[in-house]
Amino acid sequence: MTEKEKMLAGMLYNSMADKSLVDDRQNAKRLCREYNTADPLNEEKRREIMLSILGSTKENFWIEQPFLCDYGYNIEIGENFYANYNLIVLDCAKVTIGDNAFIAPNVGIYTAGHPLTAEQRNSGLEYAYPITIGNNVWIGAGVHICPGVTIGDNAVIGAGSVVVKDIPPHALACGVPCKVVRYITEDDNMPDEFC
Repeated sequence: MTEKEKMLAGMLYNSMADKSLVDDRQNAKRLCREYNTADPLNEEKRREIMLSILGSTKENFWIEQPFLCDYGYNIEIGENFYANYNLIVLDCAKVTIGDNAFIAPNVGIYTAGHPLTAEQRNSGLEYAYPITIGNNVWIGAGVHICPGVTIGDNAVIGAGSVVVKDIPPHALACGVPCKVVRYITEDDNMPDEFC
């Protein structure tokens, strides 16, 4: 297997030992720089660049500048996706984000990880596990999402959380590590005077 095949299979791999991976990362860096320096008022140009970065999108999405990723082609976003400033996605494995997802500023989505033992880590080995974020999810500011996590539909992740385990649908979760505080119900609808 190539190192890229190992990466995509969730096995230990060496990202520096595969020229295609190095080239793919350099291409993503180039495209991210182009996106981040594009005129913020030129929506057509920004969209064109982002379509060349991401693996899959629906029709309506908006990603504020700056945006950074490792590869881009492993990122799939749904309809009505919005990401605020400074989203970082280490997409060594697939990152799948559903429809109507809102991501606040300074969020990190990290599929990449390193072995715990110094010997393996120092040999250049790493791993990547997919991340799935469901439909209608709101990720608060400064959240870090770790490898292999699934966040269920209609969940809300509080600002500053570190998500290391799956979060079920309809959950309000926060903290370090992120834990379910309670479930979101109809009682959480804001009164009409606020709308």
